[in-house]
This record gives sequence, C-alpha cells and structure tokens, in this order.
Amino acid sequence: MEENERKRRSLERRITSAKIGRFTPIADFDWLWPKKIDRDHMEDILRLDFLSEGANVILFGPNGVGKTTMAQNIAHGALLAGHTVRMTTASELLCDLAIQDGPLALTRRIRRYTKPALLVIDELGYLAGASGHADLLFEVISRRYKEGKSIVLTTNKAFSEWGETFPNAACVTTLVDRLTHRCEIVKIDGDSYRHKESQERQSKRRKPRPVQDDEPL
Repeated sequence: MEENERKRRSLERRITSAKIGRFTPIADFDWLWPKKIDRDHMEDILRLDFLSEGANVILFGPNGVGKTTMAQNIAHGALLAGHTVRMTTASELLCDLAIQDGPLALTRRIRRYTKPALLVIDELGYLAGASGHADLLFEVISRRYKEGKSIVLTTNKAFSEWGETFPNAACVTTLVDRLTHRCEIVKIDGDSYRHKESQERQSKRRKPRPVQDDEPL
C-alpha cells in the first residue's frame, strides 16, 4: 500500500510539472477526419520505443489536424510509464529563455528544458522568432541531442521554411540536422477539425426554435 501511494504521488507530481493540459484521449481520436495520417506509424510511436533510443518525433501539418492532441497523448503515455515530461509551446520556451538575466540565469533555466526525459515543443513556426531565438532553441536541442534525450515537436512549417521563422539565423541547418538525425516524422494533412466543430455549433444555433401550441405567433 505504501509503495502504491508513493507511485501515485510521484505520478501526480510529474503530471503537474509536465503541464500537458486537457486533451482528447487517443481512444476518442477521430482517425477518419485527417485526409492523410499513418495510423500504424502513429500507434507505434505511442508505444514509446523512441524514448529508449533517444529519438525524436516531429508531427508536421496544417492547423487543427490533431498534432497537439497526438503530442499530448505521447506525453501522457510517457508519464504513465514513469518518465519525466515537460510540455511547452515554442513561443513560451523561447520567450522564457530570452528574458533570463545573464549567462548563469540562462544556464539554470535551460536545465528546466534539458532535465526531463521527454520535452514536448508545440507550435513551432506559428510565430516568427525574434533575434537570438534560433540560438536558444539550438542550445536546448543540442544539449538534449548530446544526452540522448527525446523531443516531440509539432510544426506547421516544412524544414525548408524554418529559415522564415528564424530569419538570418546561421544555426538553422545544423539545428534541423541534429533534430532529425534520429527521428520519426509523421505528416498529418486535412482540414481543421476545430473549424468543423465551430461550423457545427453555428449550424445548431441557426436552427429555428419549435413554436409551442400556446405561444403567440
């Protein structure tokens, strides 16, 4: 009983620290909605073998096709398997590192993103990076690469377009090279599921309300 209680408290602490947020469980994911997704490949990734290999996972596709949901399910599975996890958006990570006051503070903060067994970086490419952001991302990716720790990253940009996200950054090519050296890449294509749900809600609201017998016309 004591051992089970320790495991329960450990899981609660790791879930709180991971900050993966609310998500749709993979059992409820609509695999028929995306126009393109390799379900077998995705389910193989969800078995988490890539973690023991120190490999990365990149989920690539347009907005609203389930990239974040997949990343959250991977993160949750890793937590249940006993791993430490941290999930963040690319914007949050880079802004957090950029505001550190001095090299010592920056080094300490970088450890926040290099210490967990799995780091999930969501929404790379949705916002343009500021000056120096590519160097900060390179530092995180490079350190995790050297330590053999995995990254799950979601992006709406092809690798050839990362130079637009980080303009005039000399390290982008090397950054991509280290990120993809040992990597599972899943391309998801289709229309936005969020847009579909929004249209369905609007359609329901526009339906005429039935008139009651005693209601004046």
